[in-house]
Amino acid sequence: MRITDWLANPFKLHALGILGMNERNSRYIAQYNDRHLYPLVDDKLKTKKLMLDAEIKVPGLIATIMHQSQVQQLLKHLPLNRGFAIKPAKGSGGKGILVIINQHDGLYVKTNQKLLNLEQLQHHCSNILAGLYSLGGNPDVAIIEELIEFDPMFDGFSHEGVPDIRVIIFRGYPVMAMMRLSTKDSDGKANLHQGAVGVGLDIRTGNALHAVQFGQPIVEHPDTHRALSELSVPNWKELLILASRCYDETQLGYLGTDIVLDKNLGALVLELNARPGLSIQVANGCGLKPRLKQIERIQHKRNALHRVEYAQKHFASKPDFDEVAEVIENS
Repeated sequence: MRITDWLANPFKLHALGILGMNERNSRYIAQYNDRHLYPLVDDKLKTKKLMLDAEIKVPGLIATIMHQSQVQQLLKHLPLNRGFAIKPAKGSGGKGILVIINQHDGLYVKTNQKLLNLEQLQHHCSNILAGLYSLGGNPDVAIIEELIEFDPMFDGFSHEGVPDIRVIIFRGYPVMAMMRLSTKDSDGKANLHQGAVGVGLDIRTGNALHAVQFGQPIVEHPDTHRALSELSVPNWKELLILASRCYDETQLGYLGTDIVLDKNLGALVLELNARPGLSIQVANGCGLKPRLKQIERIQHKRNALHRVEYAQKHFASKPDFDEVAEVIENS
């Protein structure tokens, strides 16, 4: 299956149940996401407090930088001799996230081994406060978080950056999932538009279904050459329950949950999104609409466990790596 073939064919899009942006905005986001709830997920500090109050694990908060006067005193807010991440509280799409993995002789080591000095970190924080990375360009707050140590079972599946798992939750039900793997092209970021790899995940098992980069099917990571068909997320049902619980806490009916697996702390909610993108359909090689419509027909309420069990029963998929490999080999 060539992704570009069905993206260019409206009849194929309809047959696959592909959800477009206009329909996503008008039918699902506008109808199921009350606007007054958006600040709960648009502001990472509010999200962190909400998750902690619900006893849902998130990356540890080291400090917040709210004023330019604090930027000048940044050094006293930074941890010594270990990594950390600096993020805009109201950023989106991974913009403005600076990950430091180590420190050496007063310099700070990025994931690509580039060295930064304190003045460069201060400049980055100043840009965050000025709203360079925030939604609408509004003044923002810089968050300094504990560094995530991704589980070694994912070695070879990602280049430099930490792989994360995006789960689309609709009315509390997990309807589609993918893992985003960073590459050299994406500069170590898990952003599909910048060249990260998207791997569709079977809702029933957490096993890899299908993988794409730049909209085209692939069977191995472009930098490490590890076979993507080997990817499988452990403790998958528990992870889906965690993602499903985010609906109960936010009451957002159409929600993207981003989760990372820390080798020491387990599953952590990285952030939530009230307007999750649609590229997850490309990574899965199928559309969201049939699953969303099925959930809309459900009348009675279920708890997170029962919602996950329903999704695992009804939304299981079959991997197609062998088919894709044959197409690539013969093309």
